[in-house]
Amino acid sequence: MASEIEMLTGKKSRPNYQSGKLKSYWRNNYQYYLILLPPLLFYLIFKYIPMYGLLIAFKDYNFITGVWQSPWVGLDVFKEVFHDHSFWVAFFNTIRLNFLTLIAGFPIPIILALFLNEINHSGLKRLVQSISYLPHFISWVIIYGLILAFLTPQTGMVNVLLKQLGFKEINFLFHKGWWVCVYLLSFIWKEVGWSAIIYLAALTAIDPQLYEAAALDGAGRLKCMWHVTLPGIKGTIIIMLLLNIGKMMSIGFDQPYNLQNVMVNDVSSVLSTYIYDMGLIRARFSFSAAVGLFQSLINFSLLLGADRFAKLLGEEGFFGGGRR
Repeated sequence: MASEIEMLTGKKSRPNYQSGKLKSYWRNNYQYYLILLPPLLFYLIFKYIPMYGLLIAFKDYNFITGVWQSPWVGLDVFKEVFHDHSFWVAFFNTIRLNFLTLIAGFPIPIILALFLNEINHSGLKRLVQSISYLPHFISWVIIYGLILAFLTPQTGMVNVLLKQLGFKEINFLFHKGWWVCVYLLSFIWKEVGWSAIIYLAALTAIDPQLYEAAALDGAGRLKCMWHVTLPGIKGTIIIMLLLNIGKMMSIGFDQPYNLQNVMVNDVSSVLSTYIYDMGLIRARFSFSAAVGLFQSLINFSLLLGADRFAKLLGEEGFFGGGRR
């Protein structure tokens, strides 16, 4: 066949090297693609296909007729959301609580990881790590029970101690300012050990010769920590900060839902509990879908802005391309 083509065209055909290289590549690497297949299917089935449900944010969704048969209403649902006072209360509460959590909670895992790295006794180090990890695995329902045991006005341990010291008892969960403090402290206590794992993993990549060189130059342990350890995990700190900024408009459901009550609703109502209330309690599915879509768009914008800021600082960011 090849010779017939050469006779008709007068040109000599060349062997298909590209096809041979492709077959060889697949034969040598198909195992990696098989390993990659399950997570791809997971994201496709559980993350991307359900996105078609966002259509109900632009429809007057009827549970009986379904998504496709419900009439289009354009941006009417969004206009209704933006005119709802409760939405803006939840919106600003979400930003405030996330911002306070970032300010108060972000540096603590870094400090814990730095000091754990300085502990030379392996048994003590494992003990401190285990104690700090454990709260992460406790549900917020149980933690709320512990908070009640400590902070209940009449019988809580803290209030009993305050009364014995001559102070008045404090209703921590019914006072707005104290409620925010309880929220922040309970979050930090639960997650500080778990968040420190990432920084401890990053610390293992620092070359020990840098510490030896710093010691020869007369640096003590604190100076080594400042001039060697912190620069060594700077990239990880930037990435974790970007991730936290990128989810500034998202907040976990369990913690505010378990801790909130009607007396502090002005500071405890957040977007996650607001969406739950509108979508599942009041059955306003289009409304809750519109709120969720707006929340995701804000988060995505924040993520792009944080990535751009990281590149201006000379870091890689999420998508690479930083100045080095």
